Amino acid sequence: MRAQSSATAAPSIAVAPSEAERPGFGTLQAALGVVAFSLTFPATAWGLEGFGPWSLVAVRSVLAAVIAGGCLLALRVPLPARRHWAGLAVVGAGVVLGFPLLTTMALQTSTTAHAAVVVGLLPLTTALFSALRVGTRPSRTFWIAALTGAAAVLAFTVQSGGALSTADLYLFAALLVCAAGYTEGGRLARIMPGWQVIGWALVLCLPLTVPVAALALAHEPVHLTAHSVTGLLWVAAGSQFVGLVVWYRGMAAIGIPKASQLQLAQPLLTLVWSVLLLGEHLTVAAPLTAAAVLVCIAVTQRSRG
Repeated sequence: MRAQSSATAAPSIAVAPSEAERPGFGTLQAALGVVAFSLTFPATAWGLEGFGPWSLVAVRSVLAAVIAGGCLLALRVPLPARRHWAGLAVVGAGVVLGFPLLTTMALQTSTTAHAAVVVGLLPLTTALFSALRVGTRPSRTFWIAALTGAAAVLAFTVQSGGALSTADLYLFAALLVCAAGYTEGGRLARIMPGWQVIGWALVLCLPLTVPVAALALAHEPVHLTAHSVTGLLWVAAGSQFVGLVVWYRGMAAIGIPKASQLQLAQPLLTLVWSVLLLGEHLTVAAPLTAAAVLVCIAVTQRSRG
């Protein structure tokens, strides 16, 4: 694989106009990404049944990089232009390494339900990063709806009785690094296909994730079970690669702020999976929060940026 020249880079990696002009299809892709992400915490909880936190994070990244690298090689995708590598490094640091590690550390002591509602603040955080990084200027109605949705998520967190803990600090840090990665990835997805954005970010992290995986597996106990293997495979293939592919494509089509607001539904979907897959119990506030969040999503999708 060789680096593209600046003269040929744009035509070969630009998002097809037909995709960018179909906001409905972009919304669908972003929504599919949200569904994939909503399974991440339950799958991580399963993975932690058989792997240590460092092993789980490093191995998932390596497996996802193998899948992505295989696709890049099979399709003979040329290396991105040099000017894009800094952005890809931000995606790698935030989405490939930072968010998985911080949330996995949090889930050692936090329930998936609690973690899901805290991370429900991610849409607002992403919108703020987008406004600072790419100069988006959503309307006042958009911000009112976004803040209302965030307030609903915060209220749900408070009534859940979760006092501020080390796990919460991990989760708040995860919000920041993930929002930065999402924003930069959404920007790059307007220049190159979304699957290449996450693909190159994963490959870029291999020099770090491979030795960390080897070291972690040598020092952390491993107990292979159906749950732990299924959880590992999902967070590697579903959350770390396929989910991010459709997510970045969706962001490129409908814009970072609007796509990020679809994630307001993610904690509520995660709560459902937590009940079905982990046997956790929902509080009576869950359906009320769901209704409030869905209204906010409808408003943000109709407002003009």
